[in-house]
Amino acid sequence: MKKTEKKDNNNVIQTNNNTDTKVNKKTMHNKEKNTNIKTKKKMNPFLKVFLIILISLLVVILSAIATIFIYFNNKLNKIEYSNLTKSDLDIDDKIDNELSDYRNIAILGIDARSDTFSPGNRSDCIMIVSVNKKTNEVKIASVYRDMYLDIDNRGLDKVTHAYSFGGPQLALNTLNKNLDLNISEFVAINFDSVRTAVDSVGGVTVDLDSSEVKYINGYINALNSQFHTSSSNITKAGTYTLDGVQALAYGRIRYTEGGDYKRTERMRTVLLAVFDKAKKQDIGTLNKILDDMLPHVYTNISKSQIINEIPKIKSYHVTDNFGWPDVNMVDGKIINKVWYGVPVDLEKSVSKLHEDLFGQSNYEPSEKVKSISNSIKEKVKLSN
Repeated sequence: MKKTEKKDNNNVIQTNNNTDTKVNKKTMHNKEKNTNIKTKKKMNPFLKVFLIILISLLVVILSAIATIFIYFNNKLNKIEYSNLTKSDLDIDDKIDNELSDYRNIAILGIDARSDTFSPGNRSDCIMIVSVNKKTNEVKIASVYRDMYLDIDNRGLDKVTHAYSFGGPQLALNTLNKNLDLNISEFVAINFDSVRTAVDSVGGVTVDLDSSEVKYINGYINALNSQFHTSSSNITKAGTYTLDGVQALAYGRIRYTEGGDYKRTERMRTVLLAVFDKAKKQDIGTLNKILDDMLPHVYTNISKSQIINEIPKIKSYHVTDNFGWPDVNMVDGKIINKVWYGVPVDLEKSVSKLHEDLFGQSNYEPSEKVKSISNSIKEKVKLSN
């Protein structure tokens, strides 16, 4: 009986020990829990302040981004947009791959007297703006408006007529086909709006020689009558800060030595001067330039693409600008009683263009260009 009782007592003692251990563990756990709660309570005010500051900063940043986006989005709503896409254009895949490091854009100055960009208007000014995507270097080539090139379904004709026959789509296809290019983007402006751009930046500085002075005043007077302005005549050669009307008149002079070649050079001089001055303007002036210019623009470059380019503007730098074809590779010819600028050898002219724009030495033109080149030579022979 004693042994059993002892065993039972041991069991009781053991049970009590187990119970005490559980109670102790539970007590310790509760103490740790209470300690953690206290610690958390101590950290909460700091966390709250940190989170409030972080959220506030995010709200401010996002609000600023949204405000900027809305601001530029509203500005860009003033532009007239085209739905022309790359798939609408006849671009050779091989050429497109070869020129993948370059973004080539056609600038088309339309000769309309109002902001209408429909077919029927000629592209009085044609420029190819080539941007090196890796270096942000920009080169500009003016294509002479009277150049004798092949236009789809029209045959050989002045390149300026391509826009008149089929708008920007036919204009871009004509440039791509005859020059082995991959242009899929365009910006068309009423060239008269150059006057507005020049006035927005406070005028542009230009050197005028005596032959230019001889003709510029006739254009100034005509433009004054058109725009109801009173810009002054220029009486002698020298360096002048031209206002909008004077600068537009300067860009239209075409009867001096050099003809259309010199005329396109004057256009580039004015546009590059505007670009250089615009890059240096304050926000207020840039805002005015946008308000003045955007309603006179027609393009297939989307609003989002334009917004993405805005931060890069100051990194772009023009390294070269020239006329195409080279003055020594073009000849004036009368064909069927119409004057044309005829490329003496389209193949060689295209090779030189690719060397000057893209650094492609010894470029061999496509079979299409070679065929057009031969057609031009045959046509000139028949007209002589």
